[in-house]
Amino acid sequence: MPLFGQRHGGSVVCPSCGRLVGASEPRCPFCGRVRPGMFGMGQQLRQLEGVLSLWPLVGWVCGALYLATLATDPKGFSAGGAMDFFAPSPERLMAFGASGYLPVFEMGRWWTVLSASWLHGNLLHLGMNMYGLFQIAPAVERLYGTGRTWLLYIFAGVTGFLCSSVSPFLPRLLAMMLGSGGFTIGASASLFGMFGALVHASRRGGNRAAGQMVWTWALAMFIFGLLPGLNVDNWAHLGGFVGGWVLAHVLDPQREERIDHLVGAAVCLLASAGAVIWSLVSWR
Repeated sequence: MPLFGQRHGGSVVCPSCGRLVGASEPRCPFCGRVRPGMFGMGQQLRQLEGVLSLWPLVGWVCGALYLATLATDPKGFSAGGAMDFFAPSPERLMAFGASGYLPVFEMGRWWTVLSASWLHGNLLHLGMNMYGLFQIAPAVERLYGTGRTWLLYIFAGVTGFLCSSVSPFLPRLLAMMLGSGGFTIGASASLFGMFGALVHASRRGGNRAAGQMVWTWALAMFIFGLLPGLNVDNWAHLGGFVGGWVLAHVLDPQREERIDHLVGAAVCLLASAGAVIWSLVSWR
């Protein structure tokens, strides 16, 4: 199987679908990937894009941090019901960078809006979010490219956790309907941002059927989160969706991906890693 970025004369292998395309093609004729040859970006940046591909990197990082929260938890972990199956303690999650009203406003740990999307509360929580990203992330990456996909992912996580953190300040009726974000973690805010980006791309590209399918999936997950007893952070989902949709307008999947998108993605990833590290270092 050809390696990523391998050239054959004036052609390259599309990193999304693996087919041979022209190095200067503005869009892959097979899968629609913008600038599949990343013409003019150089071999090093093409290799960087391959390393930074959102899936499965996000899965490995979230899985590793989940295991780390379990392994370093002095209180042990629960192996009870489905919602508590292999669950690290809230204190350990706070130490690694959980977000919400309590960490952000009561404790001044504002950087946790960057770290919380990498943490998960139990095995079911991790599995559901990773399965959703496994289904959605490759489609977003084909439309927006690796750099912009990471920008969407991280920005949606930030807007989702900001929305969740300020929710206790909203009218009580709204808090009762959607819950309050006193303590929140998980990749689902970023996942809903992916939904928002796909909705925008479907409207921009004229594929309304795909947009309707994404809307249906997003609404079904949102309604599911309203069921009592699930302890789902609906504010983070709502904020993540809006954040992904708004940033998708700015990034515009119909335009070419630029070098600064990929560099920005690397900076955002470093900032997220720094937020997790600082959470641990500053934890009392």
